[in-house]
Amino acid sequence: MSIHQSGVEALDRDALSNDLPLPLYLQLARYLRGQIVSGRFGHRDALPGEREMAERFSVSRVTVRKAIKELLDEGLLQQRQGVGTFVNRGTSPYVEQRLSTLTSFSEDMSSRGLAAGSVWLNRTVTAANPEEALALGLSPGATVSRMQRLRTANGNAMALETAVIPTRFLADPLEVQGSLYDTLRRKGFTPYRALQRLSAIQLPAEQAEQLGVPEGSAALYIERRTLLEDGTPLEFVRSQYRGDAYDFIVELNLAAPAREVNR
Repeated sequence: MSIHQSGVEALDRDALSNDLPLPLYLQLARYLRGQIVSGRFGHRDALPGEREMAERFSVSRVTVRKAIKELLDEGLLQQRQGVGTFVNRGTSPYVEQRLSTLTSFSEDMSSRGLAAGSVWLNRTVTAANPEEALALGLSPGATVSRMQRLRTANGNAMALETAVIPTRFLADPLEVQGSLYDTLRRKGFTPYRALQRLSAIQLPAEQAEQLGVPEGSAALYIERRTLLEDGTPLEFVRSQYRGDAYDFIVELNLAAPAREVNR
């Protein structure tokens, strides 16, 4: 059932809550994003008007307008002057990835029924730069296998990735044909845990062109340092993920309340 058919009645009026710490416009943007990602709203379906949604969710039109702007900035919606606001999913997949489990890009896509692919941009053995040497615990001038590739899902560009592996673990980067983690496991070096840092960026012209999005588009920049079970650094990765194609999910548990201490 598309939104063309059901209009505002397709929207759950109880999807937002004043009891949550998240601002209402971000709650609404998250809810609409979920409806788009799940396929409930199809490509080119029209959203109800601001007034209708404001009444449906018991919020102001300013709140609706700010939520829509979030999704316009992500590229999930398009506005046509004098016509309305439309879903802009196209054929590109949209991925929600949980950060609680260490998996490779290939494993992530396979678990969603998507065909993972790579366009190799560069594979070489070279000296680690100072940042890489520090992240991997290497001596100055130590050699690494450096691999740069465009990651795809069902043929659609999803992310740019630069992975750096000490040559003691991967002497020849040409050994990697599909999943890097599968290659490392076969060689007896199993990724065990990772530390990640995420930040929001705007893509410069070259990276935007490689990902097939406009210059200045929103993206997620991720640095990941992957470790073996004994804590030895195995991999240092820097990636740029398309902001209109990825949603990273973190599950948080409430800490147990501190017990009172009798004095």
